Amino acid sequence: MEKKIVRDTFFLARKAKETTPQDLDDVRDLIDTFQANRYRCVGMAANMIGVQKRFIVFELGGMPMIMINPHIVSKKDPYETEEGCLSLSGVRKTTRYKTVTVRYQDISFQEHTGTFTGVTAQIIQHETDHCDGIII
Repeated sequence: MEKKIVRDTFFLARKAKETTPQDLDDVRDLIDTFQANRYRCVGMAANMIGVQKRFIVFELGGMPMIMINPHIVSKKDPYETEEGCLSLSGVRKTTRYKTVTVRYQDISFQEHTGTFTGVTAQIIQHETDHCDGIII
């Protein structure tokens, strides 16, 4: 079910709790909301639809990629950039890294570790910042 985008910075600044199998309906809602907003965003985190849980979605290879309980375990090659966010007005400066390694679970709660580069790495960093209550 598509949900309304949260713009309350007090809510967005709260750190998310770990996701459990009982949260799968919320995961599906995030996927639906992302699909409905793909024309204006490249990724979303659970708190953007009012859920204080640790999961994100973004496009990878033309398909929505879900990361449950993502944690960036390494990052290298910092650079400065500007980003926008559906939950915030305008664009803001931030530091990102060209390469990140992420430990996460898939929708079946199987553990994975993946290394991502470029725009995909940037999107993952932005969305995991949401999980950590970091507002760009």
